[in-house]
Amino acid sequence: MALYSEKVMDHFRNPRNVGVIENADGVGEVGNAKCGDIMKIYLKIENEIIVDVKFETFGCGSAIASSSMATELIKGKSIHEAMELSNKAVAEALDGLPAHKMHCSVLAEEAIKSAVKDYYDKNGIAYDKKLFPDCENCGHCHA
Repeated sequence: MALYSEKVMDHFRNPRNVGVIENADGVGEVGNAKCGDIMKIYLKIENEIIVDVKFETFGCGSAIASSSMATELIKGKSIHEAMELSNKAVAEALDGLPAHKMHCSVLAEEAIKSAVKDYYDKNGIAYDKKLFPDCENCGHCHA
C-alpha cells in the first residue's frame, strides 16, 4: 500500500486556493518553524458565509494537502460550519494520512479556527474562548 493516497498526492501536486486575500476578513496563522509546518489561512466573509478562502503553507506534502483540502471543505460554508470542521474530517476527505502526519490535519483545523477568531476579534463579535485553540500555550510546536 502506498504511504499517501491519490487524493493527498493530487492536493499536494495541484493545491487549491493557494494565495493571499488582500484585506481578508479573518487571517489565522498556526505552526512553528521548529516543527517544520506553518499554515496561514485567509477568509473573505459575507453575511457569515465564507465566500473565498486562500492559504499559504510552509511544510511537507501532507501539510500542503491538508491546507488545500480544508479550504475546499469550508468554501461556501457558514462560519459555524467551518468551526465544526475537524482534523479527522480533513484526513478522511484526503482518504487518510499516515499516523505520523495527522498533525498536519490538526494544523489545518487550528488555522481555520484561528482565522475565524480573528474575524470575530476584528468585528467585536463575542465568542466562547474555549472553542478556539490556544496556540501560543498548547505545546504542539513549542515543546
